[in-house]
Amino acid sequence: MNKPVLIIMAAGMGSRYGGLKQIDPVSDKGEIILDFSLYDAMMAGFEDVIFVIKEENEADFRALIDERAGKHMNVRYAFQKLEDIPEGYKVPEGREKPWGTCHAVMSARHLVNGPFAVINADDYYGPGAFQSMYDFLEKSAEEAAKEEAAGTKSAQYEFCMIGYELKNTITENGHVSRGVCDVTDGGYLKDIVERTKIMRRDGGIQYTEDGENWVTLPEDTVVSMNFWGFSKDMMTEMVAGFPEFLDEALKTNPLKGEYFLPGVVDTLLKEEKARVRVLRSRDKWYGVTYKEDKQTVVDALQAMKDKGLYPDVLWK
Repeated sequence: MNKPVLIIMAAGMGSRYGGLKQIDPVSDKGEIILDFSLYDAMMAGFEDVIFVIKEENEADFRALIDERAGKHMNVRYAFQKLEDIPEGYKVPEGREKPWGTCHAVMSARHLVNGPFAVINADDYYGPGAFQSMYDFLEKSAEEAAKEEAAGTKSAQYEFCMIGYELKNTITENGHVSRGVCDVTDGGYLKDIVERTKIMRRDGGIQYTEDGENWVTLPEDTVVSMNFWGFSKDMMTEMVAGFPEFLDEALKTNPLKGEYFLPGVVDTLLKEEKARVRVLRSRDKWYGVTYKEDKQTVVDALQAMKDKGLYPDVLWK
């Protein structure tokens, strides 16, 4: 049985931070948020990590990872390339933007032959989230292996996602974008809608679509932070759906159209080809959406070290 693999989407890091060397440490030991995610993943059981990066950032990434987490985990690299599209298609003239999160994950298709989890490189998800994810993927892989040996196969793919409470994902310094989830009583994802402008206001949490009309969301609303768990079937589905996406994008939005992970999940849900278990996390998410967020992240991670949740130095 193939053990679960962790795919980390990091192809956008260089552009967002103006070069990897400028990624801000969030501890006095020079660690970045990614170090904490890798540590949590390792402690949960993940041994193999695939970074999806821009090829021109490989040297910077190796300097950041190989002598730290790379000494404790099997680290590999996949390159997201604009020209990585099916035969018969051409990159539109003037296109510079990558093809989206699905395309990023597909960049690792030749390195994955079993269950895999997907995260963003610059988000802090918490140790509980990684443990729930690893346990789910391991159990699902065991059940799939038994079905294969018995000559039976489930009618639906078994996927999962980590669901956070909205109140644990909000910054105090502006608005955020979140995937708002509709979850069945049985704990499965029914629907996911991207809300691009959510913030604290008027004593609660609200979102707006037009900048004028605001809708209140309960603080315990389940949201996705792009922490997904898939069987290898998801890779097959993403590759198969890419030409259809390209046909539409090249007609309607050739320079900026993106192939998004939640969109493919939503399609598989509607076709009843997959079901997605929502693994509820009580962990608090941290990220630096705004520069004012950094001190909050630094203080929170140091407090966790002080409580013994992390060693004083993550990688020795």
